[in-house]
Amino acid sequence: MTVPGWRDWAFAIKTFAAAMLALFLALWIDLPKPYWAVGTVYITSQVLAGATRSKAVYRVGGTLLGAIVTVILVPNLVNAPELLVLAIALWVALCLYVSLLDRTPRSYLMMLGGYTAALIGFPSVGEPGAVFDTAVARAQEITLGILCASLMSSVVLPQSVAPTIAGRLELWLRDARGWVRDVLGRGPSDADSQAKRLRLAADAVAFDALATPLRYDMTGAERSAEAMAILRQHMLMFLPIVSAIADRIETLEREEALPRRVRDLLDAMAVWIEAGITDPAEAARLRREAEALAPDLGPLPGWHDLVLASLLARLVDFIDLRQDARLLQRHIADGTPVTEDLAFRYTAAARTIRHRDHGMAVLSAIGVFLSIVIAASIWIATGWPDGAGAPMMAAVACSFFAAQDDPAPFILGFANSAIVGALGAGAYLFAVLPLATSFEMLALALAPGLLLCGVFMTQPRTAPLAMGAAVNGSTMIALQSSYSADFAAFTNSAIAVILGMWTAALVTRLVRSVGAGWAARRLRRVNRRSLARAAERRGAQNGLELAALMLDRVGLIAPRLAALPPEDTEWTADLLAEVRVGINVVELRRDRRQLSAEGRAAVERLLAALARHFQGGTAAAPAALLDTIDGALDAVCRDAGQDKGRMTDRSAGRAALMGLVGIRRGLFPDAAAYRHPHPSAARPELAA
Repeated sequence: MTVPGWRDWAFAIKTFAAAMLALFLALWIDLPKPYWAVGTVYITSQVLAGATRSKAVYRVGGTLLGAIVTVILVPNLVNAPELLVLAIALWVALCLYVSLLDRTPRSYLMMLGGYTAALIGFPSVGEPGAVFDTAVARAQEITLGILCASLMSSVVLPQSVAPTIAGRLELWLRDARGWVRDVLGRGPSDADSQAKRLRLAADAVAFDALATPLRYDMTGAERSAEAMAILRQHMLMFLPIVSAIADRIETLEREEALPRRVRDLLDAMAVWIEAGITDPAEAARLRREAEALAPDLGPLPGWHDLVLASLLARLVDFIDLRQDARLLQRHIADGTPVTEDLAFRYTAAARTIRHRDHGMAVLSAIGVFLSIVIAASIWIATGWPDGAGAPMMAAVACSFFAAQDDPAPFILGFANSAIVGALGAGAYLFAVLPLATSFEMLALALAPGLLLCGVFMTQPRTAPLAMGAAVNGSTMIALQSSYSADFAAFTNSAIAVILGMWTAALVTRLVRSVGAGWAARRLRRVNRRSLARAAERRGAQNGLELAALMLDRVGLIAPRLAALPPEDTEWTADLLAEVRVGINVVELRRDRRQLSAEGRAAVERLLAALARHFQGGTAAAPAALLDTIDGALDAVCRDAGQDKGRMTDRSAGRAALMGLVGIRRGLFPDAAAYRHPHPSAARPELAA
């Protein structure tokens, strides 16, 4: 934990001021539960102004959605409490499931729509006739808290997200530049390079969390939000392309087959990268030189020519990517929209492609459903007057931490924060507040506790505990227009809140918790299923779309690598290679239509063999698959011999050869060089 700086204290003071403003206005308007407005300020407030505004928008929408559902459910089912509990539990579960499929800040809307129904619905069963007034009051108080938080965040020392993005982007590009420099320099590979590459993927995926606040920045920087979305995708694509370049260089160096002119080109590109040259003319010159050095693939191209052609094609892709990245970085720094045509082949749909984990979303939905039902059963069975807080907080606790691999420790931490909040609330309620006879004295009395919570909310390690203490504490104090304190009701309410969270933690541990290692291995299996679908001519129709999806999962795997045992090191080294294979499979699937019947049949056999391999549980590719790949190379090369005119630089035949080279290098990096013609070409049944 770092020592809080002036910005941390400024955030704490701003948040406290927003909370007191919300409380004052709620008391002045005479809203029934003004403490909801205070709690909302602490839930909504973020260090970055754009993040506060985006969260505010989704919170208003989620509150209204949950309030409407509550008004529909409670009056109609209040005489059948079991059905009411099931209905609310199902609604919360459905909302949580939908929200978990959207990994952007937008997911907050559905999540809040779910647990708002529990927050309003369960306490209203004692007065079902007043549920509409309660829902309206809840919406008013939540909106008031949101407005106060947004106003204070926007007016007083607002912090734009743009400098944060610029700083992180510069760090990412610096690390990526170092990797490329090492690759082009053809020096010994760093033993830790694989971990560094995967960390680049994780950092690129993490930019998602900043993209939405950027759209709400309101400093002019929001005009570059589109540039940020495109750049994130370019950053991810950078990884398999540079990985492929490194693989081809290493292969040619090992065979002492890297031509002098290509070495000079690599050296020139290294200087270009290191000097940070952004002149388009220099990029165009390097591109022309790379294209000019591409070997002519005649009827019987050698393995070195094939690998060299693949290397130069990837170098052209890299030059385009690098130019685009510099252009997009400038747009983000200037806060301007993208108006130029980008050089790198790009599919617009890939910008929004994200991994959606339906399996874990279902488990989370089951967890919150069971937690609510069990907590409500305890409440109903015991006739506990203040027991509504148990199912209410079970819904909140399960929803808050559902995105974690193992939410149980986080829920227990949230319960601990509620205990801290309850102790603080008890001290305030029975020792301090009786002495406060005016609003000014009340604010002065609350200041120490809430300011400390605000400061600790700026620290990543203590933020959940501090926010939980602030929200739960202010709710348990239940500030009203006049002082009233009932020790029995306060204690019962606090016990119900903590019981609900403990129930949520126990159920979550039983039905939902998984380890980080398990989650990483599962994501890898999902990636292999995507490869199998691509080989079966299903799924993504574009190699970049498949790569975007697979790289998104690689970015999710990377932060979990530290939890993996040493025996998993081998498969983690293949993650980027599998992405490269995926791109080549889709491209090969597309290009096979332009081949002769023999070439197309050989490629079809290869795609079927690849599908079987990726559907199986064996990590290492079987030797027979290498024969199938070489058989396809034989057939496609014979295409060139029969129709030499088709083997131009842009021909489908050349593209198919590049795809086959990529698949061979991705699956068999240690295999001997391909020899033409391969014996299996005369016996295709052995390759099937």
